[in-house]
Formats: sequence, C-alpha cells, structure tokens
Amino acid sequence: MTDADMTTEGGPPPWQLDLGATCLDNGRTRFRVWAPKADNLSVVLFSDETRRTLPLKREEKGYFSGTVGETAAGDLFLYRFEDGTERPDPASRCQPRGVHGPSRIVDPRSHPWADGKWQGLPLEDYLLYELHVGTFTMEGTFSAVIPRLDDLVELGVTAIELMPVAQFPGERNWGYDGAFPFAPQNSYGGPEGLKKLVDACHRKGLAVALDVVYNHLGPEGNYLGSFGPYFTDRYRTPWGEAINFDGPESDEVRRFFISNALYWVTEYHIDALRLDAIHGIFDFSARHILQELAEAVHREGQRLGRTVLVIAESSLNDARTVTTVQCGGHGLDAQWNDDFHHALHTLLTGEKSGYYLDFGDFSQLAKAFAEGFVYSGEYSPFRRRRHGSSSANLPPSRLVVFSQNHDQVGNRMRGERLSSRVSPDKLKLAAGAVLLSPFFPLLFMGEEYAESAPFPYFIHHGDAGLIEAVRQGRKEEFAAFAWQGEIPDPQAKSTFMSAKINPGQRREGMHRTLFEFYRQLIRLRKERPSLKTLRRETTDVVSFPAGKVLALRRHEGADETWVLFHFGDGEQTVTIATGDGPWIRLLDSAAGEWGGSGTLAAGELAVSAAGSKVRLGPWSFVLYGRPAEKFNGENR
Repeated sequence: MTDADMTTEGGPPPWQLDLGATCLDNGRTRFRVWAPKADNLSVVLFSDETRRTLPLKREEKGYFSGTVGETAAGDLFLYRFEDGTERPDPASRCQPRGVHGPSRIVDPRSHPWADGKWQGLPLEDYLLYELHVGTFTMEGTFSAVIPRLDDLVELGVTAIELMPVAQFPGERNWGYDGAFPFAPQNSYGGPEGLKKLVDACHRKGLAVALDVVYNHLGPEGNYLGSFGPYFTDRYRTPWGEAINFDGPESDEVRRFFISNALYWVTEYHIDALRLDAIHGIFDFSARHILQELAEAVHREGQRLGRTVLVIAESSLNDARTVTTVQCGGHGLDAQWNDDFHHALHTLLTGEKSGYYLDFGDFSQLAKAFAEGFVYSGEYSPFRRRRHGSSSANLPPSRLVVFSQNHDQVGNRMRGERLSSRVSPDKLKLAAGAVLLSPFFPLLFMGEEYAESAPFPYFIHHGDAGLIEAVRQGRKEEFAAFAWQGEIPDPQAKSTFMSAKINPGQRREGMHRTLFEFYRQLIRLRKERPSLKTLRRETTDVVSFPAGKVLALRRHEGADETWVLFHFGDGEQTVTIATGDGPWIRLLDSAAGEWGGSGTLAAGELAVSAAGSKVRLGPWSFVLYGRPAEKFNGENR
C-alpha cells in the first residue's frame, strides 16, 4: 500500500452517514471516527488472507479520517490505538462476530428498495403493534417476521414497533443492552435482513417504528468510552453510565446520536423512532437534545417526502415533551402514557404493590380518559413527592395508551401476561378501553388472542460477574412488589424459549374469539369518523362512580357514538343524554358471539327527554352509534 492509496478526499454524498465506513466508487472506503482520547489512530483491515494497518489523519474536534483503496463491502476492520489496543467502530453498521469482534464494511446502496411510493402514515392513522424479533417467531429473525405480516394486516394494525435491534451481546436479549447503535443485530439477520423486513412492511401498507436507546449503552461490548467522553458521571441511570449530552465535548456526542436517528430514517426507511426511557436522558443545556433530535428527524422526513415521527417513552408525566417548540416544549410527536395503563390495570386486577400503590381509584381512570395523565402535580405515595404536569390541553393523539407492553408484562417477576391474571371478559374490556379511546393505541404481540406464553426478562452475556449482577438486580427490583416465587433465570436459554409466542393459538377456541373481537374493534375504529378522530373537543367523558361506569361520547361531523364501560361485578343501569335517535348497538362485549354471558343492552336505544337508559353486565362495555347511512349521507 502506497501513500496514493490513502487519501482524505472524496467525502460521502449528503444522503450517507459521514461516520464509520462509507463505501465510495472504485473500490475505495472512507473511514471517519471521533476519538479525541487518541493521539494517533489507524484502521486495520481484514480480507480473506490479508491484514493491513493504515494511519488515519487527525482532523479538528478530535476526528480521524482517511480513504483507503482496494476495499469492498464485506471486508472487516478495527481501529488501532497507539498502545496497540484494537476496537470495533463506534458507528459500525454491522458486527458479524458479535460485540467483541471486528466491524464489517456495508454499502447501503446495495439494497434494491421497492418502496419508492411509500410516504408514511399520518399520526392519526397509527395503530401500533409492538413485537420482539427474537420471540415473535421460532426462528427469531427479521426474515421470519415477513410471512407473519399478513396476520397483522388481517388484524388491522397499521404499524409494527420493533423492540431495539442494535447489536447486543450473544443471541438473546430484550435489546436494551445494545452496544453498537448503528448495527442491526447479527443473529436477527443484520442490515440486509432489517431492510428486507421494512421493505416488506411498506409493500403491505404497514409503517415501521423502531425502538432506539439513547439513555445508556449495554455493559458488555461497550467500547465507546475508549474513543471519547461519550459518558458522564454527573448523572446516574438505573442501567449504566449516562450519556454526555451537556458536558464538555458533548457537541460531538449529540451529533453521534442525532446521526444515528437520521441513519435509521434514511438508510432503513424507518417511519417512527420510539425513544426509550427519556427520563434517563439528562440535558440542562438551553436547547435540549430531544428538541434538537426531533427537529433534525422532522427535517429529514420533509426532505425525503415522508411522514416520520418521534415518540418518547417517559415516566415524567411532563407535557413539555410533546408540546410544540413555539410553546416552550421539545416538539416530539407523542409519548407513552403509563398512567392510563396503571389506572386500567389496577381496576382489572386489584393490584396495589410497587408503583400500583398510586392507583386503584375509579376516578383515576375517568381522569385518564378526560385528560391523559392521572398525576398532574398531585402527591404520589409511591414516589413520596408530587409528580407530573397537566396534559389536559394536549391533543389526545400525543399520548400512546395500552393495556400491555413489553415493560408492563416483562418487568413482572415471571413475565406473566394480563391474560394469565384476568378473565376473558376483563380482557375484552381492556381492549375496548384502549381501542375505543381518543388516544394513540398500542398492542403488545399476542395480546390480540390472549397468548399464553410469558414474556420474562432474558439476556445472553459472556461475563459471569455481569450475569450474577443482573440476577441480583432483578431480585432487588421486585422487592417493592412483594411477589412470591422464583425469578426465571435471565441467562438461561429456557427463559428465552419460554417467551416464544404461538400464533396458531389464534385459530382455537377462546383465542380465536378474542382475535375476532380485536378485529371488529379495530374495524369500527377505522370506519367510524367519531372513533378515528383523535381530538379532545370531540370527546366527552361522563363518569358514574357509584356504579363504576364510564361513558364516552365521541363525535365528528354527523357521526356520533357512545361507549359505556362497566368496571364492576353485577349489573348496572345508567342514563345518558343521547338526544335525537336513532341509536343502534354496534358492539357488546357481553354478547354470546364474543364468549360473554349474554347481552343486557338494548339493540336500539329508546330516546326521551330524560335520556336513554343503558343496561350493562359485569366487566363489559357496549358501543352505540347512529346508523352508518345517516352520517355517510350527511357527509357526502
């Protein structure tokens, strides 16, 4: 290799990532890495039988770069420090030998995308289905998900949300131990496998959301600290060192993670990013990293002609997260609302330990439907302090609601699902509460047919001390809940295998009935303008606390619906102000066709000046609406 083979010219086209290894024309690859801790840095390239070590040129702000000839996609490389230490690329696109092995050169231009006409979905059309690639199929790969997409289309969801896929240690992990933010997990199928999955989703009209972790990196295989001050000891997270978003040299750290967000949107055509646990993202600078990231993603979506969303998971109940920048917020599109889940879950199960200590009152669910956050400044017994801000002025579309998700299932001692704790009647009631709410709904894989497999926590670390630390950490985490029994060993392969779902269940008995019930709910949500519209001014909440009945009036244009939820035993009769008729029963969860004990609600409401009486069975709900021909005719 001569000096002519190594140049600093030929930067990447604007649509390509400028960190890591970038394939250029004529067998050249440009390498660029931020390594302010290094005085000198070289790239070590591996091919079939050769090993080349070439120095990189130091740039401003601690970057090193250089362009190398006689390279090709598929070649392996490492960065070599002056003391001889060799490390994978922090911006590696692929780790074919795991977190401790060399990085692979990937040419993003090689995939023949077939989704050229895809423009994404508006937020109001999202109905998310969260899945874990490793347990969604027996094969546990991206490619194995593709044949299952027809099942999701049949169900009626409009988007899948992938739990994190960034390279993690071993072959099994929830994904939150990722150590290489740019590298899709090798055991799932790597970069090409993920691109084929996204392409297949878009062909079927499904958007793809990706869970990304910007609050910490996994403890094994995390080599970023060798290169620069990516982490800080100024803050603490429950999962590891906090990311340095506001300390010395944080500008380039921010750039690294914003580049990661743009990378998924651009190179993988991802439609939405779900930011994990933003309460673990610490930034006291004047312009918060969340605002900067969301603005960059939105600009990139506009440039690409696609709708791209940024969704946060947060336990802060901070309305600023999804408030516009012009009004003093961070400008994200939506955030998860755990309060809705907790208020619903405690009524269904009666649980009162751990963070459920804060919930269990019927009025809290009424507030969740009316405003969003239950805790909007009130004292939290679990936290022993006041908590939250008001979400009453937020559009309901800004809040993601669910009756199950990976956290609320998997962070139980044995990972048991709601279906193992409550009756089918309560499962239907939970489904109705989520899917007929005015909020942004999310389902967790398998809930639509009451999957019997648990979803326990699992890992595949290589360090014995780390494995034991995880085991001990799980025990300490569950202490507040006082749950009894043995915790499944997170490291055991059997724990991972127990989480594999069996979609064949949805064709059998009660599972099939529930699946059809979900389909019907989703169909009604999509077809009725009043149910599809996610605006606060078109939703009225009426509470009957004595009978534990909650009534929602939804209206949009000429379409109007009433849904009444009963969270109690026995029968209840309530009177609602329906105005002019006619009103027909669209769905009753207690009906025999849905495995219920029999409908008590009238097929058509009797309308009078005093209102309409509705009779409800235990743990059930009924949906009424005006005849379709009425609002269809008026809307023409």
